Amino acid sequence: MTPTAEKITDKESLQKAFKIRETVFVVEQGVDSRDEYDGFEESSFHFLAKLNGKAVGTARWRFTDKGIKLERFAVLKEARGKGVGQALVKAVLEDISSVPESKGKTKYLHAQLDAVPLYSKFGFEKVGEMFEECNIKHFKMELA
Repeated sequence: MTPTAEKITDKESLQKAFKIRETVFVVEQGVDSRDEYDGFEESSFHFLAKLNGKAVGTARWRFTDKGIKLERFAVLKEARGKGVGQALVKAVLEDISSVPESKGKTKYLHAQLDAVPLYSKFGFEKVGEMFEECNIKHFKMELA
């Protein structure tokens, strides 16, 4: 079955997204929950991906002083390698392009090393040196 990804418009779906982030970032990757949840939850646009009707992935985007940041991409372990990440990136980029205020703004993200190839498929390119965020190696990437 092909995964789907849609913008979150209700509290129940947002709770599912937070649960996925908790599972992937806090439990699996050891990120401190105080670092995972930040002051940008309310000002971000959140997405939920489903596979066979089950919520398996999430992402968000927001405006920053540097442009538009795509972030908090998380896919449950059992759903990885099944196109969920691609569905999320596609849905997020489509949503960004539908917002008039996004025109001309730089789109960027902080990609974990194993996610770099995913973002590269969509035209994102590495910018600068590798760095650590929450003890996980990342590259900053911008949409070319």
